Amino acid sequence: MTTHGIHHRTITVRGHEIHYREAGPADAPVLLLLHGFPTSSHMFRDLIPLLSDLPHSRLRSSGGTPIRLIAPDHLGFGRSAAPAATAFPYTFDQLAEITGEFTELIGLKEYALYIQDYGAPIGLRLALAHPERVTAVITQNGNAYEEGLGADAWAPVLALIAGRTPETEAPVREISSPDGIKWQYLHGVADPTLVSPDAYEHDAALMARPGQPEIQLDLISDYGSNFALYPAFQEYFRTSQVPLLAVWGGHDKIFVPAGALAFRRDLPGAEIHLLPTGHFALETHAGQIARLIRDFLDRHLTTAHG
Repeated sequence: MTTHGIHHRTITVRGHEIHYREAGPADAPVLLLLHGFPTSSHMFRDLIPLLSDLPHSRLRSSGGTPIRLIAPDHLGFGRSAAPAATAFPYTFDQLAEITGEFTELIGLKEYALYIQDYGAPIGLRLALAHPERVTAVITQNGNAYEEGLGADAWAPVLALIAGRTPETEAPVREISSPDGIKWQYLHGVADPTLVSPDAYEHDAALMARPGQPEIQLDLISDYGSNFALYPAFQEYFRTSQVPLLAVWGGHDKIFVPAGALAFRRDLPGAEIHLLPTGHFALETHAGQIARLIRDFLDRHLTTAHG
């Protein structure tokens, strides 16, 4: 059996080291996987092998090659550099610019997007800047509609956005605590024993590094900039009619199912699957999600481009 191994690489973008995982041949169609908060490319550790294993993959161009998978860690996350909040302006605009330059430095001409949580506003900014580069969108609890915001989960964040004070910061800090991170992984999951503790403990350890509280507060404070772009994201969907697959944890209390269903307002052909799990659907449903992605991209990616 031929298996394309997963490479762990780094590249320097604007003087900052960006870590990324890569699998598949360099000349195959690209799927760019953009992770959410509070994780990293680590969230794709089960999905990448399922999609890059040639004998079992239906993600093939007309020449029979598998997909090329690229999963960077956003600046400030995972194994990428994490300059202090006093040394780098942590905003979603800046993270999108870093990601855009990353794609250009590694030579990506076009790519399908896999967006989850923070990866959605980052990836959709890439689509606004260069719609011609985006061949398809896969959204896994990656929101672009107000209907997708779970009221209880978002209340402290909305208060912080409205006014950043020590009082509004305190409940948001809890989101990055070990208990807060564990809740993000386990809520909405019917059988929590299916979620490896390694996942949330890995994220909690990285979030405990010096400087992380300030980095994450800056980013969460900037989340209102994403709401402001929702109309532009939706206009992009309407004008491009980009193929879109939503594989959504239907029990997610952060980005609720209405956010997945809303894509059909602007993309009538959107393929939407609500899975019986929570925010980090790959922890429990990686196999099913991989099969849905294989089928979707097999129908929509018909040429191989690096």
